[in-house]
Order: sequence, then C-alpha cells, then structure tokens
Amino acid sequence: MDQPAEVSAFDAFDLPTGPIKDGKPSKSEHLEGKVTMFTYRSPEGRSILEIFRNYESALKKAGFATLFTCKGQRCGDQVGLNGLGYLPDGDDAWYLAARLPRHEGDVYIALHVQSLSTRFVVVEVKPMEQGLVRISPDALKKDLLQLGHVAVYQILFDTAKADLKPESTGALKEIATLLAGNPALKLHVVGHTDNVGGLAQNIELSKRRAQAVVAALTGTYKVAGERLHAEGVGPLAPVASNDAEAGRSKNRRVELVKQ
Repeated sequence: MDQPAEVSAFDAFDLPTGPIKDGKPSKSEHLEGKVTMFTYRSPEGRSILEIFRNYESALKKAGFATLFTCKGQRCGDQVGLNGLGYLPDGDDAWYLAARLPRHEGDVYIALHVQSLSTRFVVVEVKPMEQGLVRISPDALKKDLLQLGHVAVYQILFDTAKADLKPESTGALKEIATLLAGNPALKLHVVGHTDNVGGLAQNIELSKRRAQAVVAALTGTYKVAGERLHAEGVGPLAPVASNDAEAGRSKNRRVELVKQ
C-alpha cells in the first residue's frame, strides 16, 4: 500500500456503474456506510491487464458479482473521481465495480487499475449508528394518529434471529410509556424483513420478532396482553428497493399499527 488507507466510519459514496458522459458517470449507485480508500503500487514486470485479471478473479472467488467494467476509452470521457483518480487514466486502464451481498450489509468495491498503481474504494453498506436521534412517546403518538402506523428502527435483532438486542431497551421503554399514557390505545406489532432468503422463512422470522417485542412489553413493562397483537409480513411491505443494502436496511423494521 502506497499510503495509509483513508477510512470513514460512515460516509456516502457514489459508485460509478456506467461510462462517463457529460462529466459524470451515466449510471451510479448511491451508497452509505463505512468507506475505505487506498492505493496499491503495481508490481514490476506485470501488465495492467494481468493485474486487472488477477483482481477480477480474486473478487469472483470471494463471491463478488461484477456490476460494471470497462477499459480505456470505453469508460467514457476522463473525469476526476473521489478515491479513483482520473478515470480512465490512459487507454490501457481498467475499471471495475462489484458487489458482495451479505445479511449484515453488502460490500461494494470499485477499483481503477492504472499503469503504476491500482486505486480502491471499498464501501461496507450499513445504517447509521442508532441512538443519535431519540424517539419519544409524543412522536410515536403523533404518527399513529396522523398515519395510523409508525416504524421503529431502534428495535434491533441479530441477523436471522428474533432475540432482542440490548440496544432496543430505550425504544421499548418509550413504547411502554406511550401505552401507559394512552390506556385506550391498542396496537398491532408488525415485523418486517428485507427479501434476502426465502419468503416463508422471512415471514416466520418477522412474526417471531414481533412476538419478542410483545413479550418484552407484556413481561418487563407490564402492558396488558390484550392491547397488543403480534404479526409478521416478512418482505411483503417494503418501503424501499431491496436491490441495495441502503434500501434493505429501511425494510428491516418493526411497525406499530393502531388497531
């Protein structure tokens, strides 16, 4: 590595997935998450094509799917891009964008193989750190009255599991406070997932997660069981596209629906 990697714990990056036209990529994917940028110097006596094919093969073996690749002029008009330098950098330069799907968040890689070095941008897609913005009983009540439902993203589970994570405690307390202050309010607690995995599996998982929320509210916070009904719809009611992790993270949620 020519210099220390530049790492941002949470940032945005627009991944080029099409040739450059009119000074910008004709297609791109907006990503948010951990962004790492670094450069490797090319080994002596190796051609750009040989280096590129080795990276391409290694990514394929690791499970990455190629989203876009181009060489030289086929990459379009040269333009300076964050982390990638001037793309394309010569007629022999190669560019590749690839994605590795993961339950915990997709990984995207952009690499630009130039004559002397290869520039990399790695994005590990993930939602922002939770807890920076607090929910409140008043905010929950407002959405329930105006919309009839409210999504609670601060209720968290491990991948493919229905055990509530400790970080969910704050949200559960706020829901319990809402119910205590509104004795006539009854709620459907609805679990939602992304579309990774089978439909039946996701519907079953989403219901178990909703049941875990109800169990916590009735057990720990003494909410009457008849005021809550658990249900799960898996990936059947998305609020964003499941094509990328940024959308999938929005679809993984617990919703409170006014009965």
